[in-house]
Amino acid sequence: MAQKNNTTVKDINYYKKKFWKLFFYSSGAVILFFLLASWGFFGAMPSFEDLENPESNLATEIISSDGVTIGKFYNENRTPIKFEDLPPHLVNALVATEDERFYEHSGIDARRTFGAALKLGQDGGASTISQQLAKQLFHGEGSSFKVFRIIQKVKEWIIAIKLERQYTKNEIIAMYFNVYDFNNYAIGIRSASKTYFSKEPKDLTIDEAAILVGMFKNSSLYNPVRNPVGVKNRRNVVLSQMLKSKIITQSQKESLSNLPIKLDFKLQTHKEGIATYFREYLREYMKKWVKENKKPNGEDYDIYTDGLKIYTTIDSKMQEHAEEAVQAHMKNLQQEFFHQQKDNKNAPFINITDAETNRIMTNAMKNSERWRVMKDLDKTEDEIIASFDIKTKMKIFSWKGEIDTVMTPKDSIRYYKHFLQAGLMSLEPQTGHIKAWVGGINYKYFQYDHVGQGARQVGSTFKPFVYATAIEQLGMSPCDSIIDSPFMIHKGRHHVTEDWEPKNSDRQYRGMVTLKRALALSINTVSAKLIDKTGPEAVVALTKKLGVNSEIPNQPSIALGAVEITVQDMVAAYSTFANQGVYMKPQFISRIEDKNGVVLYETIPDSRDVLNKDIAFAVIKLLEGVTESGSGVRLRTEGGGSGDNRWTGYPYGFTNPIAGKTGTSQNQSDGWFIGMVPNLVTGVWVGCEDRSARFKSITYGQGATAALPVWGYFMKKCYEDKDLQVSKDPFERPDNLSIKVDCWTPRKVVTDSTAVDTEEQDIDEFGL
Repeated sequence: MAQKNNTTVKDINYYKKKFWKLFFYSSGAVILFFLLASWGFFGAMPSFEDLENPESNLATEIISSDGVTIGKFYNENRTPIKFEDLPPHLVNALVATEDERFYEHSGIDARRTFGAALKLGQDGGASTISQQLAKQLFHGEGSSFKVFRIIQKVKEWIIAIKLERQYTKNEIIAMYFNVYDFNNYAIGIRSASKTYFSKEPKDLTIDEAAILVGMFKNSSLYNPVRNPVGVKNRRNVVLSQMLKSKIITQSQKESLSNLPIKLDFKLQTHKEGIATYFREYLREYMKKWVKENKKPNGEDYDIYTDGLKIYTTIDSKMQEHAEEAVQAHMKNLQQEFFHQQKDNKNAPFINITDAETNRIMTNAMKNSERWRVMKDLDKTEDEIIASFDIKTKMKIFSWKGEIDTVMTPKDSIRYYKHFLQAGLMSLEPQTGHIKAWVGGINYKYFQYDHVGQGARQVGSTFKPFVYATAIEQLGMSPCDSIIDSPFMIHKGRHHVTEDWEPKNSDRQYRGMVTLKRALALSINTVSAKLIDKTGPEAVVALTKKLGVNSEIPNQPSIALGAVEITVQDMVAAYSTFANQGVYMKPQFISRIEDKNGVVLYETIPDSRDVLNKDIAFAVIKLLEGVTESGSGVRLRTEGGGSGDNRWTGYPYGFTNPIAGKTGTSQNQSDGWFIGMVPNLVTGVWVGCEDRSARFKSITYGQGATAALPVWGYFMKKCYEDKDLQVSKDPFERPDNLSIKVDCWTPRKVVTDSTAVDTEEQDIDEFGL
């Protein structure tokens, strides 16, 4: 018996020894495993510097003058937000749903981790917010291989603990909100809030906050755009967690759970949103700016990852009004254009040969993406051309929305050639600040910018430069008279290579007229006589001083607008008249800051005196005549006139002083209107991409019908928006004005409020 007891004791001691040996070895192995993982044996771990400055990859924000983010440059659409800018119900919803003991643990929730281990991770849910942040910042998605997954989980624990030591709880919450990918190009809570609800995070309602918090489980599955039913169910789970944590009451939970999923979804991509053409112009500018403005360490700034803030002069409301005006009128005018092209076998081209048509189509094919791709694939030119005749599925633009169709690429080119394009720029003359910029009708399909890139023939909008030169050089005034009669500049004079005899558009002559009346009716012979007296060199010199960068020939024909100038330059030049003769170089950036708010760049106004105040005011009075009795009179009339079914927004009913000028190039290829009030100058151009694609008649092709309605619609919107404070006051009259501007005119007897002087309405500035 004694022997048996001794053996039993020996066996117990043996197993005790084995147990403690195994325990210490296992503990040592675990500690060693954690140490090796911490030292980077199983893969690189973030350094102290990495934790201090985690990879940001922040989007650059484009901010309007009224503080609205109108776009971004990014690889990842992410804009950081501080904890203070997060609404409490959003933070509480996240903690209640993802990590209810977040404020109690130090990076790892032992209770949840132990529970998950017992269930072999089948229920998930063990990761704390700190662990999830660690994975987002330094680790990425977990491996499906168990051994690797265990290693990754250990690394997450280590990083989470380091994060907890490095940052406060609130900072960790903010960082987690800032790095999560909410899909649809929205990374971070601010981008998600703007994308799905078109508002800042601080303005999110409780149910909207619950939707976004619900997406943390799986943003692809719980995508509000694609899965509203699943999102509603997930949102209600979040609301239940908020009730459990006593963040909301039972009655709140019940009422919020019954709400439908209501989005204000606006995709934030480079081709969507407002001011798309302006943003692309800004992008090209910034590519040059970063080369000339280095970081303190000598490196280039990266506009896609450095989180810059570009404060622009664009007013977001004015930009929206401008885009609405362009879309409303172009959609309307396009109907007329399609209608007129129905019987044209070579639509949309007018009066050109087959050879000219083939040249246009071939150039378009060679400039297409299809041509570039096939060229990169080493296809022959014949193979590429043949591919343009093979029908294929495609999505095309229409004013009623995108259309899925089947057609040949060549037919799609001809289809797009039908579309009228537009360019609009609005500028504050006293500062040179550009307030609105619309470079075309739809950036996704038409990326050529008709404000900054496209120089087009300006027609009679050039004539005020001739009149200004005459007033300055010859001492004339708006009230001086000149004879409207046949006129010729003979060969050899002013570099003319053959006799030049300009005709008036209606082939009529009115005899003695004042300069004000001549410009209002855009009389060609008067402009020709004035440039003959001043010489084209003087007109070109003044036009250059007004900021026009285009090449301008020293020829008398420029008096009628045979010059190609951009909308941007024309608006800046006209602004000089509204700014009492002082030219202000157009500015579109106020300042640029880095991600920490340090100012890197501020623009300095660039101005020069061009005309004295009296001459500038005299030109303003000349241009007021255009809207009082000339081709711009429909801004004030109540009805009547040809083409009135395409005067979008008409009647406009303006009664305040407006200085402006219409312009129409030869064969109605270009329609212009530039209008001014004391604190806003806006220019509009309308025409097709190709000059041979145009309206057949002057009724719809003239600037008064093609471009002026955009200006009228835009200004009506601006005047309705009282926050914009667009002036209705008269232009400031200089003290001791030395030029006679108040001309006597016979009183006009109106017998019918809807009647319009057909001569004044139809006469415009065409026919070079």
